[in-house]
Amino acid sequence: MTAGHQIARRAADTSSAAAGGYEAAKRATDVAVATAALVVTAPVAAAIAWRIRWEDGGPVIFPGLRVGRGGGTFPMFKFRTMVIGAERSGVYQTANDDPRLTGTGRFLRRWKLDELPQLVNVLRGDMSLVGPRPPVERDAARYTPEQRQLFEIRPGITDWASIRYRDLGTILEGWPDPHAAYEALVRPRKMELALAYRRRRSYGADLRILGLTALALLRYRRIDEILERVVASTRTCA
Repeated sequence: MTAGHQIARRAADTSSAAAGGYEAAKRATDVAVATAALVVTAPVAAAIAWRIRWEDGGPVIFPGLRVGRGGGTFPMFKFRTMVIGAERSGVYQTANDDPRLTGTGRFLRRWKLDELPQLVNVLRGDMSLVGPRPPVERDAARYTPEQRQLFEIRPGITDWASIRYRDLGTILEGWPDPHAAYEALVRPRKMELALAYRRRRSYGADLRILGLTALALLRYRRIDEILERVVASTRTCA
């Protein structure tokens, strides 16, 4: 074996070990944070469940089918925010003025409380705290070969795109075809950010995303400015 081959092999081994360490640390953080969050938010979750049940007597949880790591499907849990049977309409993008939304659902979506049950998905290993949002099968079937690389990693509850488009319902509000509006106004940049995360992901990047998510939930007005600066710095440093 030549010296060049030996150097290349050592570099590959180091990279593999680093990746393994990152994945182990990421999974340990996922389990610890998700467990703690489920315990802390249990009273809130119970109140939400009671309110949904009281409003129309329907199911509390909606298990939407999503495509995850490896290209397999899994049920992504959410508190139900729409009228019973809304999924039969075949419309997957939801604007704030969507008539299918319930009164409770509008409140839950505004504060992202409908996504609390996804902490269970994190514990199950379907998802991570941080990662690209998992698509429905119809959208996944349209992925390009490059975009299909996203199935190499666990999808997540939050990522750069989730922060950037945190008010998706507002963006789509008023459009006669929310799906067409999503394709034109959101999807291109969302896929760009998801692919950028896949290429640059690290434990530090994950911690920054969690911090930015907290600021976004608190409605910090300079969040978009900070987000673009963080994404740009990550691209520069990689």
